[in-house]
Amino acid sequence: MSRVALRAIGVLFEAVIFFAVLLFVTAGTVAYWQAWLFMGVYFLSMAGIGIYLARKDPALLERRTRGGPGEEKGLVQKIAHAMLAISFLVLLALSALDHRFGWSFMTPYLVVAGDALVALGMYIFFRVFKENSYTLTTVAVEAGQPVISTGPYAWVRHPLYAGVLVLTVGAPLALGSWWGFVSVLPMVASVGVRLLDEERVLAMELAGYSEYQAKVKRHLVPFIW
Repeated sequence: MSRVALRAIGVLFEAVIFFAVLLFVTAGTVAYWQAWLFMGVYFLSMAGIGIYLARKDPALLERRTRGGPGEEKGLVQKIAHAMLAISFLVLLALSALDHRFGWSFMTPYLVVAGDALVALGMYIFFRVFKENSYTLTTVAVEAGQPVISTGPYAWVRHPLYAGVLVLTVGAPLALGSWWGFVSVLPMVASVGVRLLDEERVLAMELAGYSEYQAKVKRHLVPFIW
């Protein structure tokens, strides 16, 4: 097994432990079937993507296992990246508190629908990774990086962030919490700020990106914005 694959397994294992502690400790119980199902969908999807990348694109897998808010070059990106991460953690924590104190009632059908959205968001990630080997966790342009205009990039300029939004809407439902939606607005705002600043950087540093912007008009949502 390669060093990159071992590192990816380590990152996945750490994420599973972190999510489990955050959700079940905050909920005050492990009898939280919605959280178990959410984690199963989320991490099995991540594992499937990781296996695919380990076989087909280990360079991209290596890129996806490094980076974070502190690695961003611009101040706007540092703030937006940090706010996105914090908002998602707050979403998980609020949902777990909701379960603990019984603030919300949600039918199992809505919970399953939320998990379906989480799975859809992860599938969008997979399609993006399959199409674009330069999908970094930070905003940067690498040597030899081309403009990608095929696959999901033919519909919107930032399909990865579209997947983030689908997952963001699905996560509170999957966790059985209406209060989890409190974090959706700051997450959407963080994504909007991040992608607009990213487009500014790409237009300056990535050859052909301005022409791509003229061709693909929508930033995030097909036919809308």
